[in-house]
Amino acid sequence: MSDPIIRTNALTREFASTTAVDALSIEVPRGIVFGFLGPNGSGKTTTIRMLLGLLEPTRGRAEVLGWDTAQHPDEIRLRCGALLEHPGIYERLSAEDNLHLYARVWNMSRADRQSRIKELLESFSLWDRRKDAAGTWSHGMKKKLAVARAMLHRPALLFLDEPSAGLDPVAGASLREELASVVRREGVTVFLTTHNLSEAEKLCSRVAVIRQGRLLAEGPPDQLRANRGGDRVDVVGSGFNENLLNRLRGEPTVRAATLNDGRLLLQLTEHATTAPLVRLLVESGADIEEVRKAQVSLEDVFLALVEEDHDGQ
Repeated sequence: MSDPIIRTNALTREFASTTAVDALSIEVPRGIVFGFLGPNGSGKTTTIRMLLGLLEPTRGRAEVLGWDTAQHPDEIRLRCGALLEHPGIYERLSAEDNLHLYARVWNMSRADRQSRIKELLESFSLWDRRKDAAGTWSHGMKKKLAVARAMLHRPALLFLDEPSAGLDPVAGASLREELASVVRREGVTVFLTTHNLSEAEKLCSRVAVIRQGRLLAEGPPDQLRANRGGDRVDVVGSGFNENLLNRLRGEPTVRAATLNDGRLLLQLTEHATTAPLVRLLVESGADIEEVRKAQVSLEDVFLALVEEDHDGQ
C-alpha cells in the first residue's frame, strides 16, 4: 500500500481566542476523491490553506506529497492545483486565452499547452465556446473553466473548495459528472470540500466530517452509514416545534431529530419501529400528512454527527 498523499498529525490553527482547526489527524490515500465535510466556519478552508503551506499551523504538522508543509511549501504548491475562494478567471479574456496565460505561467511548451487546453475544454464541454469572453458565460461554465485552470499543469493533487457552490442543480450535476470523468482518466487525487452531501456521496471514496475544527468521523461513506445503523423517517405535516423535537430526542429509538423546510427528519436505531413515534407526534398535537421510511444517507449521518457533537458540548 502506497504512502498517503496527505497526512496530518494533531494539526492545529488558532486565531486569537478561536481554534479554527483542533488537533486534526487524517490520512488521504492516493488516487481518490476525499470529501472534507463540515458546516460553515468548521475549519475546512483553514485546513486547505495549511496543507498548501499558505498558513502555518499553531501546533502539529502535515505532510503533502511527502513534503512537510511548513518546510517545503513551494515544492507542494508546484505539484498541486487549487480552486479556492476566487476562480482566477479573467472575464475579458476568452476561455482559450485564459488557459494559455496560465499555461505560460507553468512554463508549458506551446505544443503541450495547445493539446492540454483542447483536452480540458473538450472534457468540460467548453471547446465550442473557447473563443468567447469568459465574462459572457454562465456561472456554471465559469466554474468548469476554473476547474480546468486548476488542472492545467497535471497536478498530482487537486484542492477544490466548494466547486459547485452557487450552481443550479443542472449545472452542478454537469460539473460533477465531467469532473468525475476527468479525475478517473487522469488518476489525480482530489481533496474536496462541499456543502452538497449528495455530491459528496456520488464523488467521494472517503469522507471526513469536522465541526469547529474537530474531526467527528472519517471513512468510506458506506461504512459511516453502516456505523449509524437504523433507518431514516421523513414526516410531512405541521405542528412541529422545539418542545416536540426535544421529546423525540429523548426517545431511546431516536438517534437524531431535525426540522428541514417544515419536514421532520428522524434517524432511528436499528430495528426501531415508527408506530410509537407517530403516536407520540399525534398525541402532542402534530398534524401528520405522510410518513416515509428510507435508508440512512450520508446527509443523515452528517446531520446526526453534527447534532450529537453540539448536544455533547
